Amino acid sequence: MATKNGTLSQDFFLLGFPGSQALQLSLFVLFLVMYILTIGGNVAILLLVSTSHQLHTPMYFFLSNLAFLEIWYSTAAVPKALAILVRRSQSISFSGCLLQMYLVFSLGCTEYFLLAAMAYDRYLAICRPLHYHVIMSSLLSVQLALGSWVCGFLAIAVPATLISSLSFCGSHSINHFFCDIAPWIALACTSTRAVELVAFVIAFVVILSSCVITLISYVYIISTILRIPSGSGRSKAFSTCSSHLTVVLIWYGSTIFLHIRTSLKDALDLTKAVHVLNTVVTPVLNPFIYTLRNKEVRETLLKKWRRT
Repeated sequence: MATKNGTLSQDFFLLGFPGSQALQLSLFVLFLVMYILTIGGNVAILLLVSTSHQLHTPMYFFLSNLAFLEIWYSTAAVPKALAILVRRSQSISFSGCLLQMYLVFSLGCTEYFLLAAMAYDRYLAICRPLHYHVIMSSLLSVQLALGSWVCGFLAIAVPATLISSLSFCGSHSINHFFCDIAPWIALACTSTRAVELVAFVIAFVVILSSCVITLISYVYIISTILRIPSGSGRSKAFSTCSSHLTVVLIWYGSTIFLHIRTSLKDALDLTKAVHVLNTVVTPVLNPFIYTLRNKEVRETLLKKWRRT
């Protein structure tokens, strides 16, 4: 108990990014601008979907969930990174570090499940259009979204519990801009084998299960689109899922690469760069992808603009 209480009272130090003061300032401005765009863009999507009756469909219900998630996913990591870049607050308590780690990875897992649910929704819309509204009811939409959130947050509960029981000694400097699991538990003076094994299994199951659902859905989607006789019909069908496919490719490309590379000790800076892509860049890209590549959203935005 004394060891646990001592751990809870410990402070850790996030080292952030190496480089000159000018580089730190440049990164601060870049992160701040992208964070503001992330919040503004995703809030705009939430307001647009909630106030536009024509967007009250399962597809945009899932998009609203994704936008809401991106706001909090970015907020869990970026504000602390901004404070580190201006050398205002590099320290973080053990409980604060545990909470940040839990939120970042829970929201990340939830995004995997949400993207899989959106892929299934697009599969039904394109491959089974006559039965779409019967199968993808409001109840099923809510169940899929709620299931994504619950599974995402439950998945990280076990490693978070295991980390909370670790003892830390020696250096308390975490070579990252947020409390990532790998560089953090490397500071533990007790065995981390159980945490590493559980984290690996969870990452494997979450990524594999969501990837399989998404991949199978798009195999059927693409094969269905290719069988459409007219070019305009194929283009219209593909436009309904192109935005989601773009987001999927960015998200899976970066996170799968991240999990492949984290086993290499000399790849820490590269790992941080990929985490920047996930927590800073991807959340700001998604609103623009869904507005610029989605005809229905663009038309709704134009209508709203003309009314004002």
